[in-house]
Amino acid sequence: MSSAPMSDPQVTPVHDTLEACLRAVLAWQERPMSSASLRARVAGGREVWTAQTLLEAADSLGYDVEEGEFDAGRPSLPPLPAIALTRQGTALALLSMHEEGRVLVVDPDAGEKPVPLALDELYDRLSGITYSLALRDIPVTDAVTGAPLERAPLGRHGHWFWGPIARSRGVYLQVGLAALLVNVFALASSIFSMIVYDRVIPNNAIDTLMALLVGVGIIFVSDFIIRTVRGYFLDLASARTDGAIADALFEQILDAQMKTRRGSSGALASTLKEFESIRDFLTSATLTTFIDVPFALIFIVVIWMIGGPMAWVVLIAIPVMLLAGLAVQPAMSRLIKESQEDGHHKHAILVETLNGLETIKALGAGALLRKRWQEAVAHQSQVGLKSRFLAQLATNVAALSQQAVQVAVVTVGALLMTEGQLGMGAIIACTILSGRAVAPMAQVTQLLTRINQTLHSYKLLDNFMKQAREHPHGHSSMAREHFQGAIEFRNVSFTYPGAAKPTLQDVSFQIAPGERVAILGKVGSGKTTVAKLILGLYQPDSGAVLIDGVDVRQLDPSDLRRALGVVLQDVWLMGGTVRQNIALGADFPTDAEILHAAQVSGVEEFVRLHPQGYGMRLGERGEGLSGGQRQAVVIARALVSKPAILVFDEATSAMDAASETAVLQRLAQEIGPRTFVTITHKASLLQMVRKIIVLEQGKVAAQGTPEQFMRQQQAQAQAPTPGAAGAVKRAPA
Repeated sequence: MSSAPMSDPQVTPVHDTLEACLRAVLAWQERPMSSASLRARVAGGREVWTAQTLLEAADSLGYDVEEGEFDAGRPSLPPLPAIALTRQGTALALLSMHEEGRVLVVDPDAGEKPVPLALDELYDRLSGITYSLALRDIPVTDAVTGAPLERAPLGRHGHWFWGPIARSRGVYLQVGLAALLVNVFALASSIFSMIVYDRVIPNNAIDTLMALLVGVGIIFVSDFIIRTVRGYFLDLASARTDGAIADALFEQILDAQMKTRRGSSGALASTLKEFESIRDFLTSATLTTFIDVPFALIFIVVIWMIGGPMAWVVLIAIPVMLLAGLAVQPAMSRLIKESQEDGHHKHAILVETLNGLETIKALGAGALLRKRWQEAVAHQSQVGLKSRFLAQLATNVAALSQQAVQVAVVTVGALLMTEGQLGMGAIIACTILSGRAVAPMAQVTQLLTRINQTLHSYKLLDNFMKQAREHPHGHSSMAREHFQGAIEFRNVSFTYPGAAKPTLQDVSFQIAPGERVAILGKVGSGKTTVAKLILGLYQPDSGAVLIDGVDVRQLDPSDLRRALGVVLQDVWLMGGTVRQNIALGADFPTDAEILHAAQVSGVEEFVRLHPQGYGMRLGERGEGLSGGQRQAVVIARALVSKPAILVFDEATSAMDAASETAVLQRLAQEIGPRTFVTITHKASLLQMVRKIIVLEQGKVAAQGTPEQFMRQQQAQAQAPTPGAAGAVKRAPA
C-alpha cells in the first residue's frame, strides 16, 4: 500500500442519529423516506448531520422548526413530535404521548420502532436542547385570483417564487408601516417652509423659528433612522427570499427528469441567469419605490388642503407620466423577449466554445465560432439599442412632466396669490409637495421596463419549474435499502424526446442476481440507452424495467442509484482532489475503503508518484489527468460504496492494453457476488462475463454464452452465412 497522503480524513460515524430521528418522524406521520432519498434533498450530501443540517432538511420537507431548551432541574416536554439531543451527543425522536407518564420514543441506536419510555428515564438522558417539528400547511394558490393551482411548481415554501415572499410578509407589513411614517414625516419640510414664510418672517418670530427647527430636526433624525431600518429589513427579506428561490431553482436542475431537458447546456444556464433580473427587482430601492406610490395620495390631499386648485396640476401630470411609460411597453415586451432569446443563443455559443476549446483549436474552427458569436452580439446590440431608446423616451417624458408640474404649480399659486387666496409660504409648500407626489411616479415610469423584463424572466423560470421531477413534492416511495441485483427488461420500447424513431423496440431479457453480462452492438444500437434505463434516468415508453422484480418507476431514484455503481460513457470529474472525486456519492467512505477501490481501479499506480497523493487537485472535468486515468478514478468511484449492481459503459475504452489487462484482472476478483453489466466493443471484457446480449437497431438480436458467441464469430469469419446471428440467438441462454 502506498504511503501517499490522504487529504480530508474522515471518521466513519456509528450512526447519524439526527438523520435517523428525522426519518422516524417522517415515518410516524406516514411520510416514509429512505436515507438516500432524504440526503438527496439536503445540501452537503454524505456529511455527518449537524443541527443546521437538520433545520435545513426539515425546512425543505415543509416543517417549521422551533428550537427549545429546558432546565434539567425542571424539565418539561416540548411540542411533539420533536427531536431531542441527549447527554451522550446522540439524538432521540419524541413522537407523542403514549400514556400517563410515558412517551413514544425512537432511539436510532436501539432500532427504528417506537417504544414507550418513562418521563423520568427520558429526562435523565436528555441534554435539554430540543427541536419541535410542525408541518406547514402551505396553500398553493394563484397570486392574482387566489384560485388553487393544481400543477403549481413547488419549492420548500410552497410555490417556488410566491412562497418565500409570503414567508416574509411580516417584514413587508412592517416596512409598509414604516413607509407611512416616512411619508408623513416628508410633510415636515413643506409645512416648515410655509409657516416660516407666512408667519415667522412677517412677524419676526425668532423664538417660533427656533422651536420649529427643533421639531423639524427631531422629525428629520427620526426619518433617517426609519429609512435606514426600513432599507435594512427590506434587504434582509430580499436576501432570504433570494436564497430560497435560488435554492429551489438549483434543486429543480438536479431533480428534473432527463426527458424534460431541451436545448443546450448554455441555453439552460442562460435561462437560469434570468433570476438575476428578478433578484435586482427585489432590492430595497425598487420595492421602496412601489411602496411609496400609494402615499402620493397623502401629498395630493395636503396640497388640496393648502393650495386648493394646485392639486389639479399633480392629478393631471400623474396619468400623463404613467401613460407615457405604458405606451411603450408593448414594443418593449417584444424587444425584451427577442433580446432574451438572443442572450440565450449567445450564451450557448460561449459555453459550447469553452467546453470544446481544445477541439476547436485543433480543427482550426475558431473562425466559424467567432462569426456565430459576432452575429449573435450584433443582433442583440441592435435590439438593445431599440429598447433603450424607448425606455429613454418614457424617462424623458417623465422628467419633462416633473419640470412642467413645478412650473405649473408656481404659476397657479401666483394667480391665486394675486387674488389674495394664498400666501408665499403656501406656494413654496405646495411646490415641495408636488415634487414629492410625482417623484415616485417618475421612478415607476423608469421601472416599468424592468417590470417587463422581470415578468418575462419569471415566465421562463416558471415554465422551467413546471418540468417533471424525479422527486415530486408531496410524493414518497417505500424505502428500499437493499437490493439483490436482478434486472429484467420486459417488452421495453423507448424513444428519446424529439427523436424521429425509437431507440429501443420491444426489448426483453433477464439478468439474474450476481450474473455477469456484456451488452454488445454496433454504434446506435441502443446499448447506452439500456444503461440509462437501468439507472432510472429515463422511463420506458412502454413495457417495464424491473429491479428485483419491482418496476423502477416505483423505486425512489436515490435508493436505486445508491445500489448502483456506474461508469458512464461520458466520464465526468469535478474540480477538487482525487479523494473527493472517488468518494463522491458514497456514504462516509473510510481511507481504507478509498485506498482499496483505488488499488483495484489503478488509481493508486499514478497517485502514489504524485507529491500530494490523493490530495492532488484536478481541474474542471478532470483536467490534469489522461483519459485512461480519468476512467480509473471513475471506476474507483463506482466500487467504493460496494453497490449490489455494477454498470460499466465502455469503462476501459481510453486505457492502454497493459493497464486495461491489469484492471480487468483485479476487477474480476473484486466483483464477487455482485451483478455486473458491461457495455463494450472490446473482446477483452468478454472474459469477465458469463452471458452476452447483442443489440441490433434497438432490438435483441442474440443472447448466449461467450463461448457460443466466439464460436459463432469464428464461423462467420470462415464462412459467413446470413443465419449466423440467428444461431447465437437460438443458443441456450
